[in-house]
Amino acid sequence: MTPVLPPRGPHLTDASAPALADGPIPVGVLGATGSVGQRMVGLLEGHPWFRVAYVTGSERSRGLPYREAARWAQSRPIPPGVADMEVRATRATDEAPLVLSALDAAVAGPVETAFAQAGALVVSNARNHRMDPAVPLVVPEVNPDHLELLDVQPTRPGGIVTNPNCSTIGLALTLAPLHRSFGVRWLHVVTLQAVSGAGIPGVSSMEILDNVIPFIGGEEEKMERETRKILGTLGEEGLEPASLQVSAQCNRVPVIDGHLACVSVELEDEPEPEEAARVMADFRGRPQGLALPSAPRRPLHVLEAEDAPQPRLHRELEGGMAVPVGRVRDCPLFSLRYVLLSHNTLRGAAGGALLTAELAVAEGRVPGRRGAT
Repeated sequence: MTPVLPPRGPHLTDASAPALADGPIPVGVLGATGSVGQRMVGLLEGHPWFRVAYVTGSERSRGLPYREAARWAQSRPIPPGVADMEVRATRATDEAPLVLSALDAAVAGPVETAFAQAGALVVSNARNHRMDPAVPLVVPEVNPDHLELLDVQPTRPGGIVTNPNCSTIGLALTLAPLHRSFGVRWLHVVTLQAVSGAGIPGVSSMEILDNVIPFIGGEEEKMERETRKILGTLGEEGLEPASLQVSAQCNRVPVIDGHLACVSVELEDEPEPEEAARVMADFRGRPQGLALPSAPRRPLHVLEAEDAPQPRLHRELEGGMAVPVGRVRDCPLFSLRYVLLSHNTLRGAAGGALLTAELAVAEGRVPGRRGAT
């Protein structure tokens, strides 16, 4: 059985991350009082490259200390360096060259553009800019080269990079090695998604307890479109989406954290399940080569137990930044089937955005900063 590595905390690499030439980078956190914003604030505590410069919230939160404005829902206490920080209104400023956005999609689009126009690199968790042809939609191990799209954005030296939908990230991480080795033609995916994906206060207890809700607004469309963009090819004419087809069905289930996905995939080649499992287990990307602070040692953990992965048992692998995969086997309809699990508020949201920000730093994409040395 494949050994399970222990989690290593919020900044995961064993070796010390390379130092930044100009010292820690000031970071603004937009929408810091919500579920994903809280995760971002927590992950930034003690980060070797970043420090929180300011936090923003709604007009209702403006002027309050962060500890009073945030309905804190994390297991770790509010970081002391941020607890008494005054929550600002979300208005564009050039105070920090890097901005992490956890804004609601209802307001994110023009606000994030304004911060980019003010000269900041915005790493957004919102859906608004994801399908813009000039905006990178990044899973750092899968498509780091898509950061080159920043060069054609009109807001240079500022810009916008987007984090995919929380359920798409785990799917893309498992598909990338399969697509490169065997070619993906089409796939069907059924997700069982945790309630934390609905934010705070989320789904009411009377709706979700003793129940499964077979609809999450916009989720299926996001998985189907975003996967093709992430696995697409960057060329002289811009980004060409992958030709594969995705059919998704998304369900909300009474689990706190961790999106489970059951995948059946048709491949151009016909590998044995053992070969496909090995290709996924061996998969590494640029974050591992660069020893980025939040990169897991292994992006994909292939588990051999017949009843793995499970959210309660496996969502915290490598600090929630690794994706466990199990039940890799033949499919009577398609080439292959398997089950994956992705921690939706860590790898699928705040942690994924943080890792993308680290990649942007290492690649010299943060305005006015020279990157890692």
